Amino acid sequence: MHKFGLTAVLLLVVSLEVSAATPPTSQAHAERYIIDSEHQWAESVATNDASVVERILATDFVWVLDGEVLNKAQAVRFAKEGPGEFVSNHPDYVHVRFFGADTAVAQGSETWTKRNPSRKGRFVWTDTWIRRNGHWQIVAAEDDVVPIRG
Repeated sequence: MHKFGLTAVLLLVVSLEVSAATPPTSQAHAERYIIDSEHQWAESVATNDASVVERILATDFVWVLDGEVLNKAQAVRFAKEGPGEFVSNHPDYVHVRFFGADTAVAQGSETWTKRNPSRKGRFVWTDTWIRRNGHWQIVAAEDDVVPIRG
C-alpha cells in the first residue's frame, strides 16, 4: 500500500472512532434528562424526596392533578409531607417530543400501589418542559387517575 493510501485509511479509521465517541446531540441529552427526571419524580411519590420536585419544577409551574390546580410551592409541600398512602409508584413509559430547541412535551403513565387497604391504580400524564437559562424544567403538568387495564 502506498504511503498516501495508508494515511488515508488511518485518517478514516480515526475519523470513525472519533464519530463513535462523540456524545449524543444536545436533544438526545435533553431527552435522557427529561426521561430520567420523570422517573425520579414518579419514584419520589413513595419516598418523599422533595429535592426532585424542587429541581425540575419551574417557579411558575401549574399542575392539574386529578381535577385540582396546584403551584410549585404546593407540589413541593405535598412531596415533603411524604408518601402518605403510597407504597410505590413506577413509570410504565415516558415519551418525549420536541418542539424547537427549548420546548418538549413528555407523556406517560405510572402504576402505583397504596396501603390501607392495598390497592393499585394508574396515573396518565402530560408534562410541558421548557429550557430556560440552560436548564430544563416543567412549566405545566396534568395527571389523571385512571383504572388499571387487565
